[in-house]
Amino acid sequence: MMAGAMLFAIGLLLYLSPRLPFRPGRLPGDIVIRGKNTTFYFPLVTCLLLSLLFSLVTWLMRRK
Repeated sequence: MMAGAMLFAIGLLLYLSPRLPFRPGRLPGDIVIRGKNTTFYFPLVTCLLLSLLFSLVTWLMRRK
């Protein structure tokens, strides 16, 4: 049930992301390098925040 709730929350976040004041994947600190014919994009801050969130969730689940 927990996995289903998490998938629902992720889907809801993706559905509502254009309306949020911040855009997941487009946060300040994410690296974007645009060349003539290429674009390199690395979401550094987004990865750090997701890692923190997943660590918090796993810590809360192990506490019980």
